Amino acid sequence: MNSREIILRAFEGGKTERVPATLFGGAMWSIKTYGSTFQELSTDAVKMADMLVSISEKSLCDIVYAGSGYNNFHASALGGKIKFRETGAPDLEAHLITAEEDLNKLDMSGIEKSEVISIVKKALKMTKDKIGGEYVVTMTAWGPFTLGARLVGEEAMMRATFKKPAFVEKVVGFATDLLIRLYEPLVSDGTLELITLADPTASGDLISKKQFEKFAVPYLKKFTDWAKSKNVHTLLHICGNTTDRLDLFPATGASCISLDHKTDIAKAKELLHGKMCFAGNVDPVKIMLNGSVQEVEDSCKSVIQTAGLDGGFVLMPGCDIPPTVPYANIRKFIQTA
Repeated sequence: MNSREIILRAFEGGKTERVPATLFGGAMWSIKTYGSTFQELSTDAVKMADMLVSISEKSLCDIVYAGSGYNNFHASALGGKIKFRETGAPDLEAHLITAEEDLNKLDMSGIEKSEVISIVKKALKMTKDKIGGEYVVTMTAWGPFTLGARLVGEEAMMRATFKKPAFVEKVVGFATDLLIRLYEPLVSDGTLELITLADPTASGDLISKKQFEKFAVPYLKKFTDWAKSKNVHTLLHICGNTTDRLDLFPATGASCISLDHKTDIAKAKELLHGKMCFAGNVDPVKIMLNGSVQEVEDSCKSVIQTAGLDGGFVLMPGCDIPPTVPYANIRKFIQTA
């Protein structure tokens, strides 16, 4: 089995000849290692695709993530402005919704008009053409709750979950429809067999289990139901300690849930194995960035021993990695699996 076959088998809950292993996203590290910037690549699909292919050959991760780091452009396409930074992913300069009536003024067609989104899609297709037989090539976006929070503002979104819950549901519903519109052409033409969503604002560190069940789960389920109807897998990452809501993750409908390093991986195995694929959760800073090669190996072996011997599991860091993680640590991370 090659990398693509192994990761897809894991998503379906099956046992594989080795433990699947991949970074999550990895754009900051990849672009720095390639010697470019987010801004430079945002205007050059050929160069972006070359970065994805060359870093894939260097890292040997089972998944290749097109669009990682560019998620804020999906919100900016509706009328926002992006600020490129010297390091780190581009930021949304201002939120698009300051009053409830602003939501009705947003035009989803901007998602088809964005030059940067078009560049990412072209790079995705070029990368898929070159290495899609060997690796799963995906495209990233924010999950519905996080994308909604980008439109409204994170603090305003948190307050609204208490004071204006119906408005929050309307915003997250809009974000879900926007995501389906973003991915529809890439699913319909067969480019994507995996969609990757990061929903950090739905973190266990930011909203309660009850809020997660009310404001995140139904919209993730709507999206994954749509993806499943097109025979497409969904990989979902949620930051923070989500041990208290592990039992809710199967209800999202995601093929695989990627867990933060704060989450109890043994509890995840207990509650999720046989219900959905799960992934994680090597500490991206303490181990991947600051640990020795031996510490990386020891941590990976510990996670695999706890969670990864019975299939339906993918070894991943507990979140995206910092741009300065030593290459030797990534090599050891992949080799240990």
